Amino acid sequence: MNEFKYLDLRKAPKLKNAAAEWFHSKWGMPKEAYLECMDAYLDHQTELGWYLCLHEERIISGMGVIENDFHDRKYLAPNICAVYTEKEYRGQGIAGNLLKMVVEDLRSKGITPIYLVTDHTGFYERYGWEFLCMVQGDGEPDKTRMYIHR
Repeated sequence: MNEFKYLDLRKAPKLKNAAAEWFHSKWGMPKEAYLECMDAYLDHQTELGWYLCLHEERIISGMGVIENDFHDRKYLAPNICAVYTEKEYRGQGIAGNLLKMVVEDLRSKGITPIYLVTDHTGFYERYGWEFLCMVQGDGEPDKTRMYIHR
């Protein structure tokens, strides 16, 4: 039986550098950009956090929350970003569990609704997300789907 550990970065600040490197390796954004957001969260400058799932102390899934995930509707905030689960762990509900954790954490802080942008259809709806509109990604030729969780 796989034992997965779900946590937000404030519960394991020692993982900050590994998490920033992991997200960088998945999305190509500069590691420093992740560190800057993570530091603001760890220093309580923001309640927009970073969430991880570990298996045997290895990061296998994660996501963050930022003001804007590089789209033209800046007033639709905050946004879940950098959602990723390692391929061999997909289909086990891990990302769904992290999404629920993020929604509950933000709701407990009075932060609702939350948004996310994605090209996926069908996945987020399983976890209570609703299609809201199409948005233009910064520097992207085509519009992408925006979802809301109320």
